[in-house]
Amino acid sequence: MNNDSQGKTTHFGYQQVAVEEKAGLVGQVFHSVASKYDLMNDVMSLGTHRIIKRYTVELSALRPGMSVLDLAGGTGDFSLLFSPLVGKQGQVILADINESMLRVGRDRIIDKGKSGNISYSLANAEKLPFKENTFDCICIAYGLRNVTDKQAALGSMFAMTKPGGRVLVLEFSKPVNPLIGKAYDIYSTLWPKAGQLITGDGDSYKYLVESIRMHPDQETLKQMMLDAGFENCEYHNVMGGICAIHVGHKAL
Repeated sequence: MNNDSQGKTTHFGYQQVAVEEKAGLVGQVFHSVASKYDLMNDVMSLGTHRIIKRYTVELSALRPGMSVLDLAGGTGDFSLLFSPLVGKQGQVILADINESMLRVGRDRIIDKGKSGNISYSLANAEKLPFKENTFDCICIAYGLRNVTDKQAALGSMFAMTKPGGRVLVLEFSKPVNPLIGKAYDIYSTLWPKAGQLITGDGDSYKYLVESIRMHPDQETLKQMMLDAGFENCEYHNVMGGICAIHVGHKAL
């Protein structure tokens, strides 16, 4: 344990917990929901997450032979989309800190017969276990809000990105229209009930809703990426800002 973290707290949903405890608590959430994670994504987003993910992939600018890190990649949706873009000469690494999620993703990819250029890594986003300047693109989707030290994660992602490469952060964000925001708030309160019915675990989805509320808004996250060293940072609001895709570039 880092002595600097002793006595410090951070948020776990709306709760304040010790910094050193958060990763374990988040881990318990995803161990619990891993087997039904994809089904719940369809329920919560009414299927729109598939369209959003494809739009994110379009922003990756991947070409044959490139390398991409699917960080907090969970059940492998993005790895399956990245794989044909980088081709046989390219490389996709599906990485997640949660062993249960990574296992589901690996098994799913193998079952689909798509594992030719995909490998797997149990990895903490705050301290990525790769050489610097390794990846043409790093994508973290719906994962940054669960990281204890988001700024450290962005810094680690910057270090691992090749000069000229880019990072994509797809995450729930803040609706730009108050009416959309209010409707979304009401709708998302149903997610824990759906989680209880489908996975038998409403508490984990209560945390997920709270973690969305606590995540930085679009401009704050953009500034965090700039502070990490990325240039020409921009974001694309999706569904009126319910989600946003942030793009940051590493200078040549």
